[in-house]
Amino acid sequence: MNTVSPLRAPRRCPECGKPSKRDVYPFCSPRCKSIDLNRWLSGAYVICAREEPEEFDAPSLPASQDRD
Repeated sequence: MNTVSPLRAPRRCPECGKPSKRDVYPFCSPRCKSIDLNRWLSGAYVICAREEPEEFDAPSLPASQDRD
């Protein structure tokens, strides 16, 4: 008899902690997968990023071309 090794290491569902299932990995059910997706779409999850200041030189107008 041939034994098949799993494609991924076993993990717990990030939503409820039950063992994950292959068809909805890393979740245990479509329900937990939908809960997680809803949290991303509603903005409950946020990936923090450091914004860099814009570094560009805006062309300046000569003094004779000031706006009226």
